Amino acid sequence: MSLRNERIRKTLMKEIADIIQKEVRDPRISGVISVVDVELSQDNSYAKVIYSVLAADDAAKEKTIEALNANKPHIRFELGKRIRLRHTPDLRFIASDTLEKGSEVTDLINKISRGEL
Repeated sequence: MSLRNERIRKTLMKEIADIIQKEVRDPRISGVISVVDVELSQDNSYAKVIYSVLAADDAAKEKTIEALNANKPHIRFELGKRIRLRHTPDLRFIASDTLEKGSEVTDLINKISRGEL
C-alpha cells in the first residue's frame, strides 16, 4: 500500500468515526460504535468499514447495523464534504466483534485478580 493510500485510510477511519458519533442521529443506534479499520480498494472506489458494536443485547446490535446501513448515503455525503478526493469511496460496513472479545477478556482478568476463578 502506498503512503498516500495509508494516509487516506487513516483519515477515512477518523472521519467516519466522527461522523457516526456526531452527525448520525438515529434512535436505532443504542450502543458504542467503534471503527476498527478501513480497507480501501486500490483505486479508492470503495472502502470496507470494519466496525464493532458494544451493545446490551443482540437485538440492539441488529438495530444498530440496520441504522448504519440506512444512514450510509448521509455518512458518505458528509465524508465527501470533509475529505477532498476525486471520488468519495462507496462504503461497505462489516461488523466485527473485537470490542466484545476485549470486554470478555477484561472481565475475566478482573475475576482472576479478585480471586473468583
